[in-house]
Amino acid sequence: MCGWCCCLECIHNIPPLNLLFLHFSSAPRTGRDGEGARTLSPMASISVPDPASSPTEDAENIRKAVQGWGTDENALIEILGHRTAAQRAEIAVAYEGLYDKPLLRTLQDELSSHFKGAMTLWTMDPAARDAKLAYKALRKKGGDRHAWVLIEVACASSPDHLVAVRKAYCSAYDSSLEEDVAACPLYKEPLKQFLVRLVSSYRDGGDHVDGELARAEAAELHGAVAAKKQPLHGDVVRIVSSRSKPQLKATFQHYKREHGKAIDEVLEGNRNDKLSAMLKTAVWCLTSPEKHFAEVIRSSIIGLGTDEESLTRAIVSRAEVDLKKVKEEYKVRYKTTVTKDVVGDTSGYYQGILLTLIGAE
Repeated sequence: MCGWCCCLECIHNIPPLNLLFLHFSSAPRTGRDGEGARTLSPMASISVPDPASSPTEDAENIRKAVQGWGTDENALIEILGHRTAAQRAEIAVAYEGLYDKPLLRTLQDELSSHFKGAMTLWTMDPAARDAKLAYKALRKKGGDRHAWVLIEVACASSPDHLVAVRKAYCSAYDSSLEEDVAACPLYKEPLKQFLVRLVSSYRDGGDHVDGELARAEAAELHGAVAAKKQPLHGDVVRIVSSRSKPQLKATFQHYKREHGKAIDEVLEGNRNDKLSAMLKTAVWCLTSPEKHFAEVIRSSIIGLGTDEESLTRAIVSRAEVDLKKVKEEYKVRYKTTVTKDVVGDTSGYYQGILLTLIGAE
């Protein structure tokens, strides 16, 4: 099986540039005068120069880095590792316009091993990246943790981002994400139906919370999860897959207030129940994604060998979102830092790009 979105087959399946970067058209522009840095999430961990070089200048410097005898990997890290998604999109457009070759194809040809995987994954459009991750997850055998990717894509980002992922998935693979999840032989009911509902949902993005509904649905959740021991009961699936994040937070607060224990603590207590583990992952991704991604990073490092795919996915996907919060959670829970653990378990240019995305600690 190929690595992180960097084999030739995967490169061919990436949508054309006009689709790949479509969702940036309504977002704030890259701000080569400093706007890009200001539009970053306050919890993003990457640093962006102010002002940054123009897309054309960045493209030309990338070309210099990959020409001649050997590749200047540090130059690639310095350029791409310090640009926002919107800026990387413009660099990719400029690069292909100047040299008639996709930037991702150039990275595929010039880089190797886990460094190539991290750089190509980071350089991709975020929606196309998540579509590719979901596509890969639906074809990986061995372990329910591959379902984590689908839950992350569905629950750890905004409703609009999930719509963009579904569009990118359909464009790349000529099928819908929800149809492929429904047809996937790796997942059985009721987990399959839960995943289908999650990836096909569109949550209300408003802040309105219905207190009475939160109280009633907290009781429904308790009845299914604690009393009936059915973590993916139909009522649970309906509530978790359809309610807005503010509404769910209110529901989970009522749950803890009424029953003396948070719902994720109840689910974590059912350590041998895979369905409880999946519901806990969804609860965390919806309300406290930093808890989930701290666990992904830790589990990818601890034990025999390093799970570079999971480590890369967690750092790359959260670097522009909330990796600062993930680092804080990691330090509190594991009494060490993400930086220290990454330094201890990785090396070379692969370590270099991860540390660049992680930022200062």
